Amino acid sequence: MQTNKNLKDLFDLPNDPVFDDDIEVAPPAIIDEDSLSNLEKINAALPTVKGLEADDAEMDELANLAKASYSDLIDLGMQVDSRSAGDILSVAQQFLGHAITAKTAKMNKKLKMIDMQLKKAKLDQTSKSPAGEEIGVGEGKILDRNELLADILKLTEKN
Repeated sequence: MQTNKNLKDLFDLPNDPVFDDDIEVAPPAIIDEDSLSNLEKINAALPTVKGLEADDAEMDELANLAKASYSDLIDLGMQVDSRSAGDILSVAQQFLGHAITAKTAKMNKKLKMIDMQLKKAKLDQTSKSPAGEEIGVGEGKILDRNELLADILKLTEKN
């Protein structure tokens, strides 16, 4: 991040940024084999949906562009006077929000696709007859109003 030389001189700041390496990192969560196998099944099912990767690239591009703009505006906001810095930093915050929205939309799309695949699998499973045979498709014929009324009258006379 670039800073203004006048600010460095005024506050006696070092030329190189100082980072604190004493940050504690939480240990990674333990993933059991069942969760891993379920995740592998879901990932294997995702490529069967066509067009899923095309929009991912666009969302990633939008998110990266928003993050780059955020970074540029933060640098600019730190170098201008305080009257203008508020507006610039507000716009930078909006760019970061757009980046988060793009990533969230990408994940929501994937989750919806998985949900639709699960619903389709459930529907396929419940639509089969108990013997495992597919239910046949019905047949029909085109009738006019008079033929339909005649067929209904014949049925009522039989009953």
